[in-house]
Amino acid sequence: MADHNCPNCGDRIDPRMAGFRHVVCPSCGTSLLIEDEAVRQAGQAGVMHDAPMLFGLGDRVNVWGKNYDILGHARFSYGRGWWDEFQAVNEAGSLFWLSVDEGDVAIQAPLPQPNWPKATSAPALGAQFSVDGRKFNVTEAERAECLALRGAFDEELTVGETYDFVNCAAANGALLSGEFWPGGRSWFIGNWADPFDIRVERAT
Repeated sequence: MADHNCPNCGDRIDPRMAGFRHVVCPSCGTSLLIEDEAVRQAGQAGVMHDAPMLFGLGDRVNVWGKNYDILGHARFSYGRGWWDEFQAVNEAGSLFWLSVDEGDVAIQAPLPQPNWPKATSAPALGAQFSVDGRKFNVTEAERAECLALRGAFDEELTVGETYDFVNCAAANGALLSGEFWPGGRSWFIGNWADPFDIRVERAT
């Protein structure tokens, strides 16, 4: 793997993050896109105001007997408040999102595209559809704005960018989330986790 350096301050990018598409320089806070062997600036990383957090960048989270290493931290606003999204990788190298909103924790993985609902725009509250043989109801529909970024991500994120999102619940407690923006969408599936079941190994 080639070494990468921040084009703004010259600091070396952690080799563990060099395989990700979007990285925030830990030294100067510049948001960077890694494209093959090139690194280019992608704007600012925003202000991540201090707040009590269950876990953070660099921590290892254990839940349901599985470990997740936190490599990226994004904060989003939805008007009446904000929540934190953490990009994590498990021991098999698969990517997950760990979401924390007012103490509630969700762990989700990307839903394979062939299983995506047919909706090409955010469905309304109360809408129903089936995924993997499970029936989901839309319980939340909001617009989000990206406030700040730290660490590494597998996709390009931009501070100030907005998108529509929905959260959907199934009878067995499964959580399905959809994100919609001009020309694109993505879906994620997982479950809520009890914060008391989570164990955290802090980054040293």
